[in-house]
Amino acid sequence: MKESREFLRKLGYPGGDLYNLPDSAKRFPDGAQYRIELPSIEGPKALEATLEETEHNGLLVHRVSQGSGIMLLSDNEIRSMIAMCAGRGMELSLFVGPRGTWDISAQPFTPAGKASGIRHEGADQLVYAMEDLKRGARLGLRSALVGDEGLLLLTREMKQAGLLPVDFVIKCSVQMMASNPVSVKLMQELGADTYNVPTALTLPKLAAIRAAIDIPIDLYVEVPDNFGGFIRLYEIAEFIRVLSPVYIKFGLRNHPDVYPSGKHLEAVNIALCKERVHRALLGMQMIEKYYPEAVTSGPGAAGLGIPVHTTLS
Repeated sequence: MKESREFLRKLGYPGGDLYNLPDSAKRFPDGAQYRIELPSIEGPKALEATLEETEHNGLLVHRVSQGSGIMLLSDNEIRSMIAMCAGRGMELSLFVGPRGTWDISAQPFTPAGKASGIRHEGADQLVYAMEDLKRGARLGLRSALVGDEGLLLLTREMKQAGLLPVDFVIKCSVQMMASNPVSVKLMQELGADTYNVPTALTLPKLAAIRAAIDIPIDLYVEVPDNFGGFIRLYEIAEFIRVLSPVYIKFGLRNHPDVYPSGKHLEAVNIALCKERVHRALLGMQMIEKYYPEAVTSGPGAAGLGIPVHTTLS
């Protein structure tokens, strides 16, 4: 194996997983090591409940994300979410739709096809996804989730062509599933601004990925059941030390599948959002106890995809 390991090193990658767990010297633009993300904030009412809960408990959240998609929110709903986040210096990241699990293909629903289920099948799906991104940007959105390598490359080209703002944050979904230093580096080169790694990677594997890339890593420390259901709160301090810059992401176990969401699931979503805040407070206690010197960002920090108010429709 020596030759293969040396070959990887010559290419600029680690020659194996980093079991020594080195400190990461990389940082967010403001010098912070970590930021907090709350996912699955499905619509204005859920966002409003989340913000009420965070402010009541003094929890600073840097990014909220949504999974049902831009296409399933009205212009007014998006504007409402933008207003709430913009006023707090908080990133709002909405998923692109449609995607594979919304399409007529059976593959995303088969056991073998679930891992790649959110990719776009055919050129029309790419066109629809581009339209979703353009609509979001016109309304003032400055961050979106993508789940397809082809669309990821197109977002880079769209920025260069002026179809998306150059500061529009492209966040790669956990369902992209790139799982090693070379494949995640490829996502960075294709245009990823922040990458959500698979949920079951060990610290040595994650450390090797960090050594190869410069963009922030998004990492679930509590994982929804359909992605494994792991609860890794005691590892948060090491995640920050080894993986900086990193978004510590609080999902929720025993979380029913609410995608695509809507008013018929609004009460469930609100309850889930409130408990997600509770889980994040537990995580912050871990940081305060085991890594109190860890540095986080303030509201409105550089590099956040903070939405902007716009009169365009």
